[in-house]
Amino acid sequence: MTDANTLKRNTAWLSIMSNTLLVILKLAVGLYVGAVSLVSEALHSGVDLIAAFIAFWAVRKAVVPPDKEHDYGHGKFENLSSAVEALLIVATAIFIIYEAIHKFNTPLDPEFLQYGIYIMFISIVVNIIVSRRLIAVAKKTDSQALEADGLHLQADVWTSVGVLLGLVGMKVFGFLWLDPVIAIIVALIIFRAGYKMVVDSARELTDSSLSQKDEAIIGEIILSHKGLKGYHHLRTRKSGSDRLLDVHVTFDKDMHLEEVHNICDDIECKIRNRFGGFDITIHPEPVDENGSVIKKLR
Repeated sequence: MTDANTLKRNTAWLSIMSNTLLVILKLAVGLYVGAVSLVSEALHSGVDLIAAFIAFWAVRKAVVPPDKEHDYGHGKFENLSSAVEALLIVATAIFIIYEAIHKFNTPLDPEFLQYGIYIMFISIVVNIIVSRRLIAVAKKTDSQALEADGLHLQADVWTSVGVLLGLVGMKVFGFLWLDPVIAIIVALIIFRAGYKMVVDSARELTDSSLSQKDEAIIGEIILSHKGLKGYHHLRTRKSGSDRLLDVHVTFDKDMHLEEVHNICDDIECKIRNRFGGFDITIHPEPVDENGSVIKKLR
């Protein structure tokens, strides 16, 4: 296992452990206190915990080498895990809204709110630390699964702040209506994050191209070699943290095969140095003096 894969795996474990602790604390205190906003936060962290397990599984699965059934490797499992996480987030948001509306109709006076305040403060600190670590490692290793998990925890920080303010408002001013209102706000924030993840995951799973900026940089790298005439049929996509590229490049018909091969190798090397991991297929084509591709007669 490479250093990058070990780093991703250990970071995924960190997320699992922190989320497990927070789910237990939030749910226990939320049920004891009787605050639906705190219970909604426990459910939110519960989804994050499930997402952390999915991310851990996806990271391990994605690094499995190509086999007979997956010639391009298993990177898509990271994209699939993000899609599953997104659907879980949306479902959780809908459930929280349902419970909050029910709370409006049957208001309760939560007790021992100070315990909930303590737990939310701890949750905010823990999630800030862990989310920063997840996103930093995700950027370093280009892991979509870890990035999705880190973004979940970032969203959890803001929802935790909202719940904390709501609990303080109920404790200090006796505003019981804040409990379901904060729960609904939490749900809407969760839903927004889930919707964005659904869109991003769908793009990756449907083999959307790399950004126009990235493709332009690739084009500049290709054209930086004076030995070739041009390129066409550039195609790019992502599979988990891996990028894939195939392109046709044109050379003078009189150029020696070894020189053509060396230029192609240099192009691959420069692209990988610029972007990291890249599965590259280059198809060289000879052209005549007019720039027309020379095709073999059949």
